[in-house]
Amino acid sequence: MTAHTLHGDLESNALCDIPGPRARRRHFLYGVVSTALILLVLGWILYLLFDTDQFTAAKWTPFEYKGIQELLLRGLGNTLKAFAYASVLSLALGAVLATGRMSIHRPVRWLATLCVEFFRAMPVLVMIFFIFVALKVQPLPALVAGLTLYNGSVLAEVFRTGINSVEKGQREAAYALGMRKTQVMTFVLAPQAVRAMLPTIISQLVVALKDTSLGYLITYEEFLHAGKLIASNLDYDLPFIPVVMIISPIYIGMCMLLSWFATWVARRQRRNPKTEAVTVAPAEPGTALPGGRT
Repeated sequence: MTAHTLHGDLESNALCDIPGPRARRRHFLYGVVSTALILLVLGWILYLLFDTDQFTAAKWTPFEYKGIQELLLRGLGNTLKAFAYASVLSLALGAVLATGRMSIHRPVRWLATLCVEFFRAMPVLVMIFFIFVALKVQPLPALVAGLTLYNGSVLAEVFRTGINSVEKGQREAAYALGMRKTQVMTFVLAPQAVRAMLPTIISQLVVALKDTSLGYLITYEEFLHAGKLIASNLDYDLPFIPVVMIISPIYIGMCMLLSWFATWVARRQRRNPKTEAVTVAPAEPGTALPGGRT
């Protein structure tokens, strides 16, 4: 067993005991019951869908029309565009606010703290509506501004916590070498903090992606708004169900892709050089020791 494997085993068992035979049987029973309940719920949903004739050809033929497909693709493109703008601006705003919260100047620190606490506590929908209605901003800028203010304030706390999680000795050693504060932040603290912050940052971007669906409330033609337009023009009962069955997997797929990326990043961070075991070659006859003789 390698040192790295032993370290991983000790770390995984540090907070809990290894389950015994009775506990394993109990966990297996819980798993079987949970799986059965999930299958029952899925079966009930499928029964309701078949009972209301949601899989008939008449309800799915309209989605073969080129106009409906183009409308969905345009809505998906608008969703991704709003998400891209909001992601970049949220990261930039979060970095600025985090820098302000760690400033040595008290007025700057108080102002940054006030902005972070206010925008983090304010509901996203309220901010979007205020910007759209009161400030008379166009739908896309209003949506992006609301998402940026909220997610940027959350990311500011993520950045600040990540920077403060770096050992104080790193900062003190950098100052002892004569580095300025900006250099310490740029070349010493930030690179080490990014490895710890990246999974949380990506998880927050998943929230921003899901919140782009709020754009349909201010008539922004994003993916959900396109589905609403399609459902309102279909002339059969319960037209929203087939539309939701098309839109939901795409939303879920995009969020799962970002979540998978966050998990992949977190897994890579566990193999960083600070915890990776170093393989030392065995000593051979005739090997010289430092300051010694062969």
